[in-house]
Amino acid sequence: MGSEADPATGAVVTPIYQTSTYAQDGVGGLRQGLGQGYEYSRSGNPTRTALEDCLAALEAPDGSARGFAFASGLAAEDAVLRSLLRPGDHLVIPDDAYGGTYRLVARVAEPWGVRHTPASLVDVDAVRAAIEPGKTRLVWVETPTNPLLSVADIAALADVAHEAGALLVVDNTFATPYLQQPLSLGADIVVHSTTKYCGGHSDVVGGAAIVSERASAPWMAGIAGLGDNAAERIGFNQNSMGAVAGPFDAWLVQRGLKTLAVRMERHCDNAEKIVEMLRQHPKVTRVLYPSLDDHPGHKAATEQMRRYGGMVSFQVAGGKEAALEVCRKTGVFTLAESLGGVESLIEHPGQMTHASVAGSALEVPDDLIRVSVGLEDAADLVADLEQALG
Repeated sequence: MGSEADPATGAVVTPIYQTSTYAQDGVGGLRQGLGQGYEYSRSGNPTRTALEDCLAALEAPDGSARGFAFASGLAAEDAVLRSLLRPGDHLVIPDDAYGGTYRLVARVAEPWGVRHTPASLVDVDAVRAAIEPGKTRLVWVETPTNPLLSVADIAALADVAHEAGALLVVDNTFATPYLQQPLSLGADIVVHSTTKYCGGHSDVVGGAAIVSERASAPWMAGIAGLGDNAAERIGFNQNSMGAVAGPFDAWLVQRGLKTLAVRMERHCDNAEKIVEMLRQHPKVTRVLYPSLDDHPGHKAATEQMRRYGGMVSFQVAGGKEAALEVCRKTGVFTLAESLGGVESLIEHPGQMTHASVAGSALEVPDDLIRVSVGLEDAADLVADLEQALG
């Protein structure tokens, strides 16, 4: 699904159309026939189109969405915010949002005049209370969140957002479209850092927005004269702002998507074995993973996810220094930012991926460790963490 043979040549794998421009049939006339409709690769490129169609098909198998590929996950988020908001508008964000998302909202969008309120997304009433009638345009959801792995009830939050006339945006990076399909649960827009599980090999940076055909609202009608259709707005700004995925990057992400299902099964298998060990380790004070019965989002995760994912966070006795020591001592786990690759990574969110939220309401615990569980032998991964914990 979403990966058809190249229409121009019949190639089973979409070629890398490494070109910036295209011959036209006449002045102002796009080329007709196979490969029609292309004039300049910022506006459209066949390799990028193939990726965008694939992502749309994975997130909305019924064909009810459009995909847009960007140069990074934050470029995709920025395009959504700038396409749908204007000064004076308001959005709700998770109170444990990814640090880069918080930085974009608090330090880029807020000076532009867009206000935000953090809320616990596991508490539907808290989200409802954070909404400002007539001002809130977006409810922004990560589920599971990064790095605390909170899980939101997407269907319930979609109802809350829509009752207020807002759109629901879901960052589906951690779950991927294999484990979870937010559009089918009522979300209007899905965003991804395709750098992560979609690409899957730590060799590309990219992002995507997949927009439901139903994503529209009357309050959008006055922005840039484009009407109230979110997909039209995001497509217009993708071309106007230009932060598009290049053809080679698009090709790498699409190649990764071909193995997404089998990789996610192995990520989940390995993560569950690590969680089992961590739950029994005397130096681990808390394990954060949605499969656990005492996880606040366990019920929602069980209902809306196929499995529980390849990300695990845990806290250790001894505070920050003990956490840093564990990160330093692993051998199979590589100390590095990012996630979702075939190799296992470990990090200290407080000083790495979430340093931008230090001192804010979103600050993460300093004894927290996050691991992205890769595809190595599970026994090796468990043994590595055991020796690092000591």
